[in-house]
Formats: sequence, C-alpha cells, structure tokens
Amino acid sequence: MGAALALNIAEKGFPIAVFNRSPGRTRTFFAEAGDLAPRVVPCETLEAFVAAIAAPRIVIVMVTAGTPVDDQIAVLRPLLGPDDLLIDCGNADFHDTERRSAAAASGGPAFMGVGVSGGEEGARHGPSIMAGGTEAAWAKVAPVFTAIAAKYEGEPCAAQMGPGGAGHFVKTVHNGIEYADMEMIAEVYGVMRQGLGLDPAAIAAVFERWNRGPLASYLIEISAIVAATLDPETGRPLLDVIVDSAGQKGTGRWTVIEAQMLGAPVTAVEAAVAARNLSARREERRLGAEIFGTPAGNPPDVTVEALENALLAGKILCYAQGFGLLSTAAREFGWTLPLPTIARIWRAGCIIRSTLLGDMAQALAATPGADLTHVAPFTDILRRTEGDLRRVVAAAALAGLPVPALAAALAHFDTMRRVRGTADLIQGQRDFFGAHGFERVDHPGAHHGPWTRS
Repeated sequence: MGAALALNIAEKGFPIAVFNRSPGRTRTFFAEAGDLAPRVVPCETLEAFVAAIAAPRIVIVMVTAGTPVDDQIAVLRPLLGPDDLLIDCGNADFHDTERRSAAAASGGPAFMGVGVSGGEEGARHGPSIMAGGTEAAWAKVAPVFTAIAAKYEGEPCAAQMGPGGAGHFVKTVHNGIEYADMEMIAEVYGVMRQGLGLDPAAIAAVFERWNRGPLASYLIEISAIVAATLDPETGRPLLDVIVDSAGQKGTGRWTVIEAQMLGAPVTAVEAAVAARNLSARREERRLGAEIFGTPAGNPPDVTVEALENALLAGKILCYAQGFGLLSTAAREFGWTLPLPTIARIWRAGCIIRSTLLGDMAQALAATPGADLTHVAPFTDILRRTEGDLRRVVAAAALAGLPVPALAAALAHFDTMRRVRGTADLIQGQRDFFGAHGFERVDHPGAHHGPWTRS
C-alpha cells in the first residue's frame, strides 16, 4: 500500500521522495513508476531521504503495526526538525498512536496517526482517509490528502477525526464493520450453496442482482466477481479450490476489545472475529465432522429474496453498532468525532462503501446521538426486513448451517427492543453468591435478598 500511495501522490502533482530499507525494492519501484518517475526521488538511505524533502518536511510511514513503527520513528526523529511532521498511515492500535502523539508533543517533529482504507487499489487510485492529529498538523497535509482521496460526487473522502489516536480508532471501527459485513455475506453464501443448492455461478448472479438494489456496495460487487471466477488451472469455480480458512491482521480483534472495554458491545463484529478464528481450526473441524457428522443442510424454508432482506437488516444493525461504539468512544476520550462526516467519507474509496451510507450521514446529522435503528429510513427498513432475518436465522439453525453474525445481530436487535430483560435473575445470582447487591424497581438504593443457605 505504501508504494501505491506514493504513486497516487505523485500522480496528483506532488513531488515525493521514497525509501525502503531494501534498496532493491526502491530501485524496482522507481523503474516501474513510468510517466510518474520525474516526480519521484528514490533514496537508498534515510539520510538521503530526509535531505531530499524540503523543510518543513512531511514524512509518511507505512510499516507493520506495533514495534516496527516505533523502531522507524526512533531512527527518523534525530534526522527531523521540530517543524517537520511524521505520519503513520498504516493500521495501528489507537493506544499506540495516543502514546506516540503524547511523546511528540514534548519535542521533536509533530506526529499524526492516519487511517487509510481501500486496500492497495484504493491507495493507488483514491482511498478513504481518517486523520488523527492537531488542527495545525491537518492543515499541513490536507491539500495532499484531499487531493489523493476518493471522491464522492466531487467531495473528497478525507477528513480530520480528532486529536491523537482518533483517526486510527475510526479506522479500527471501520475494519470491525468490514469483518462483520464480510462474514454476513459469507453466511448467506453458505445458505445459498449448502442449503438451497445453488452453484457459484448462480450465486454470482444473485449477488449481481443485489448490487443493483439497496445492498449495492463494494463487498457485494466483489463477491459477485469472486463467485463467478473460474480457476484457470482446473476450470472449476475458484471458490472450490480456495482453502476455507480466513486470515486477519488484528483490527477486528482491536474493535472487539475496545468495544468491551467501553461497554458498547459490537456483537456482529465479535461473531465475525470468532468465525475467522474457528475457520483456522481446520483439523478440529474435520474431527468434529467425523465424530458428529456434518448436518445434511436440508434446504431451509427461505427464499433468495428473504436472504436479501436478512442481509440488509444485518448490515444496518452492524453499522448501527459501529456508530454506537464511535459515539461511546467520543464521550469516553473527550473527542468530538464527526459521525455524519465519517459516514460521508466512507461512501467511496473504502472497503465498506455502500449506498446506505448517504442516508446514514443524513440520519446522524439530523438526530445527533441517536441509534441508527431508531431513525428514518432505517426504522422502516428494519420493520420490513426483520421478519426475514428471523426466518433465515431460524431456518439456518434447523438445517445446521452456521450464521453467527446474522444471529448475533438479531439477538442484539431483540435485546434492545425489550423493556424488561432477564438480568434480574443474574443480579439475584450475584447477590446470592457474592453479596453484590441489587437495585429494586419500587424504591432506590442497594438491597440484598433474604437468601437462606443450607
């Protein structure tokens, strides 16, 4: 992504110096830059790299999250001046970004943590950019970032999210939503293939049709392409030769951890992260099939249209959880996260771009602080689709087809529409074994039960 981002910057008319710790990669990058080469200065040492940039310098770092970022900052800081700006544009735990921002405030070059979404293709041709840092730092880089960002109806998909780690936090939540969205799509794919008996070509046609309706999004678009692709070696559907073990780089897990720490659970993301972890346990899954057998996957009593509605409902619930987490984080960390702006800059360039985001931006602007499920048009959509979500989850369970993210979204929806739940029993249990106390509905204060123990 670093190379792609550099070419994007050069293409927009900005001269750029580049450095990689492997000089051969730098030479190859420069040789393949083509018409953009005149705007690129290849450097084989950090000293040459810094010297090639006019002060005040803007330096972008894109390396693996964690210690490699700290190591790169450590070798760059002595070469940079107090008016220079160092930017981490890779994925990062926002706690690390907060720490690095605080360290930079005590002296040396300023620091920003910037989330960049869109993968290599997005980085090259227009990503969604979520910047964290001071307003002064954003003012320095805004001309570059707004130029290289994706555009939605002419509006750049780049904005300042807030200070310190705010940008990387927003990017983390973006990726968490991405995990859940992908998992839900995979779940309805599983129901279509293993339950309804559709082959990949037929499933591709379904995805293509869905991409012309309310589910229109980048992930549905590429799912259609993936399902339709044939393996050039065997001529079989490519999906038949891909190992069913999904990788991850940690951002989904970060989302879940922060959600739990903040008391704002994102149940659909939690289910998606767990599903990826379970997908990697292939040998245990094989043994489970030997011991218990694989459910026959008898055709569930659902239609393709019901699956479309179920996925739409699940997607709205997933996004609502994500924006709820962002709202909670803003209160906890003293940020003023611009939720409508976040929805707007996610409309193009990023992986979770969707036609729904325009309406989400309007809803978040019109009713600040409200749950997305409680405002139009999403309330009406959920009223129309929640029955099919319920039918799909129930039918899949009866057929032995796992749909953990859809089921988690449904459970969240049902929990949040019930005035009185079942935590009264949990509070009674806690008081019984630990004297934790409980509140009563009829008068205030802490109370204990008249428990007797044998």
